[in-house]
Amino acid sequence: MTFRSARLACSALAATAALVCAAPAQAQLLNLFTKPAKTKHPIVLVHGFIGFDNIAGVVNYFYDIPGNLRKEGATVYIASVNPSQTTEFRGEELIQQMKQWAAADGVTKFNLIGHSHGGPTVRYAAGTVPQMVASVSTMAGTHFGSKVADVVLAGTTPGGGFDQTATAGLKLISWLTGNKTTSDTDLLTALKALSSEGSAAFNAKFPTAAPTTPCGQGPEQASIRGNAIRWYSFSGTAVKTNGWDVSDPILAGTATYFGDEANDGLVGRCSSRWGKVIRDNYPWNHLDEINQVLGAIGKDAPDPVAFYVQHANRLKWAGL
Repeated sequence: MTFRSARLACSALAATAALVCAAPAQAQLLNLFTKPAKTKHPIVLVHGFIGFDNIAGVVNYFYDIPGNLRKEGATVYIASVNPSQTTEFRGEELIQQMKQWAAADGVTKFNLIGHSHGGPTVRYAAGTVPQMVASVSTMAGTHFGSKVADVVLAGTTPGGGFDQTATAGLKLISWLTGNKTTSDTDLLTALKALSSEGSAAFNAKFPTAAPTTPCGQGPEQASIRGNAIRWYSFSGTAVKTNGWDVSDPILAGTATYFGDEANDGLVGRCSSRWGKVIRDNYPWNHLDEINQVLGAIGKDAPDPVAFYVQHANRLKWAGL
């Protein structure tokens, strides 16, 4: 190639790039050349009941997920909310953290992703500060409660031995994560919020994007006070998935509370549905959904880490 032809080729490439950048319909093509998880707005991961951001700065609740999202271009914040409190209490803690991140980093909106009780928690944030939320995604969200919470709540004596022991354990988890609201941690308070009755009361106050039919789905986009928000949900329906996973026998036991209803050991399939349902039958149990315990998922199950990167890519292509 001569010097002149090389210059012409470079000029043509520059002109083509300028054309793509200038044409809104074609500008999406540029996404092909960016990292898959590089969303417009940061991602916030929100843990569920008995959850944590990390334990002693070592083990993440969303195991190996934040780091891999960041490697693929995402800006990720990890919320630290009370492991055992009302949805509103946890939601207010999340909102305060969102405001702190926004002030420190100049962020205007967030993509919220909540697991288990984190599902209603992120819905509370969206309903309270919708101007700060671009999307709400829930993995096995306890939107219509958990039969496990119903059974345990009915069989727990307030102030009894189980109540005191469990609450002490929850406070220890809260302390290990550095949560400053350890003293507010309480088993029965959380179980009431996670019960069918408590969830129904919460849904009456925060109904946006609810399923339009029983065990159906809601809209992918729904606005709150003029703020357009995207809504997605996912869940698993497996229980015993890995013989080496110490949590599988526990989830197999709690799964019996659901009878014939498909569930992940703690949340029923229908309870997890909110907004647009992408899939509600992944071969994961409640902990596989966050790549726990320490990545011990089923041999033939999809990689949860890859799932979160894929969903970030979905958000990116939606302009979020």
